Amino acid sequence: MNRYRSLLHHAWEWLAASALVRRGRELELMHRAMGFATLALVTLAPLLIVVAAADPLGRGGFASWLADGMGLSGRSARVLTDIISPPTEVVGTTSVWGGIALAVFGVSFAGSVQNGYERIWGLPSGPWHRVWRQLTWVAALTAYLYQEVQTRTAVHGSVRIALSVSSGMLFFWWGQHFLLGSQVRWRALLPGAIATMVGLIGLRGFSYLVFTPLILDNAISYGTVGIVLVVESWLIGVGFVVYGGAMVGRWFCEHHWWPRRDRS
Repeated sequence: MNRYRSLLHHAWEWLAASALVRRGRELELMHRAMGFATLALVTLAPLLIVVAAADPLGRGGFASWLADGMGLSGRSARVLTDIISPPTEVVGTTSVWGGIALAVFGVSFAGSVQNGYERIWGLPSGPWHRVWRQLTWVAALTAYLYQEVQTRTAVHGSVRIALSVSSGMLFFWWGQHFLLGSQVRWRALLPGAIATMVGLIGLRGFSYLVFTPLILDNAISYGTVGIVLVVESWLIGVGFVVYGGAMVGRWFCEHHWWPRRDRS
């Protein structure tokens, strides 16, 4: 028994898992994930609703984007679409000032993500006049989500999986580097991008197994409010993965990658 405990202790020390847990507490990972979900629902979702409604290739709308991201299918996807779909005239009634307001809201969401990345890497907050980076990141995020939805019907099977994983990894790799103002090297950010994609794949599987039946139950029991609660829970998971993936990337570099390179 003592031997097994010793082996577990050495494995724990070798993995430097205590440092990862401590960093998560310092970052207040769950608190940030909840803030990510709230901002995504309040500031980013309206922008994506307008973009999805203006889609020239299809009229699936924002609800179909959301169902695809959550890995929903069949009846649960139809329930989500029926409840969350915006009016078809949403683009026509959106004024220029309304579009600018939506862009500003999107920038505030990007600023929150940027602040999280800066905290993870121990960097000072970027100056306010670099807001163009946040605006560019929101545009790139929208383009990334748009191509994810379009490839759902254009390609299938292993081809779509490979395309989705590679495009996602490139986006989160570039996104960290861009929001951090190129203050962290590309190679140091690669493990975080990989960890983020692994986490999102796991979250998609969890969503398929748990949220698919939960949406049907909540739709019957609570109606629209129940659906929104499920979506908010999923967004909390996305925020946890986005920040947690970057945090795992830095932890891996500091405890497993850079020390090994120093010894070589």
